[in-house]
Amino acid sequence: MNFFSIARLRHYWHYFKLDTPLFLLIMTLSSFGLVILYSASADSLSTIYKQIFHFSLAIGTMLVIAQIPPNVLRRFSPYLMLFGIFLLVLVLFFGSSSGGAQRWLDLGFVRFQPSEIMKVIVPIAIASILSEKTLPAKPMPIFLSVISIATIVLLIARQPDLGTSILIGASGAYVLFFSGVRIQILRNNWLNLTLIASFISASGYVAWNYLLMTYQKKRILTLIDPSSDPLGSGYHILQSKIAIGSGGIFGKGLDQGSQSQLNFLPEHSTDFIFAVIAEELGLIGILCLFMLYGLIIYRAFVISFQAEDNFSKLLGASLTLTFFTYIFVNVGMVSGLLPVVGVPLPLVSYGGSSLITLMSSFGIIMAIRKHKTPSYLQH
Repeated sequence: MNFFSIARLRHYWHYFKLDTPLFLLIMTLSSFGLVILYSASADSLSTIYKQIFHFSLAIGTMLVIAQIPPNVLRRFSPYLMLFGIFLLVLVLFFGSSSGGAQRWLDLGFVRFQPSEIMKVIVPIAIASILSEKTLPAKPMPIFLSVISIATIVLLIARQPDLGTSILIGASGAYVLFFSGVRIQILRNNWLNLTLIASFISASGYVAWNYLLMTYQKKRILTLIDPSSDPLGSGYHILQSKIAIGSGGIFGKGLDQGSQSQLNFLPEHSTDFIFAVIAEELGLIGILCLFMLYGLIIYRAFVISFQAEDNFSKLLGASLTLTFFTYIFVNVGMVSGLLPVVGVPLPLVSYGGSSLITLMSSFGIIMAIRKHKTPSYLQH
């Protein structure tokens, strides 16, 4: 390839509106995920072909969204929020059920989970509300934001999908955090801490006795003592810990993990694929994974904080911190530090809908990097 070919490639690449460092990091991690998925899956080639198809759809979605200027998302954010709430209400009345949960809308030609869409819509809508005026936000925008987040969380929790509802609530709370909102009920800090601690304790009591379902309580109890039900609710965590601990520093090698290859480890190509990485590649493999995640998060934060307007800064930073939360929750869940809530490992676990949602978030972050905000929209 000569100099002119490279120059022409760079010329056309510019029109895709993609951030090159972030894109390369995402593709590197995705390729790493495909290798692990090939090792973890019993029907390896079929799974890989399906995941490549998912990646193709997700990258196409990211490419399309990267072309949309952030101020367009801001302008249409109220309609996106109303559309998302409408879909969640439809799920409650007409949603299809699976595994005791009513979370999907079946349109005949496609079956999808509206709560996945809300993972992107909620940060967009809350960032739009809070960035209407100068930061930190005033009481009325904060109130509207809290009401909006609570409505979405309650609708998703009713499906029931407590894990997703908490994650989406966190994505909205991150926008509040980055906007400079401070929780100061009383002037004395110690009284504030006491009041907040009392509120959390009371909320926990109410949730445990009146809101949480039996299987959700069982997950929390299993977290405390997995050995209390080693062949039932504690089986996932116990097998996962065995897999992680047996990997050592260098691991057993690809296709050599006993827990995954002999099917002792459930869901080893989806939610528990982190345990496969630990068993087959050991501590070295885990450190490489964390390094790639760290570089992606660092680059996304750099893009967000260099944005020219408050909306883009709040949206990019909250989407980045949400990405970190998915990693933290999955690793904590697989390691037995958090309850099992069914959160996939980003860019590594097998799946389509969560991957498309994640790539949509990266598309927004790339749009923030490549599109300049008109001066009259900057605050």
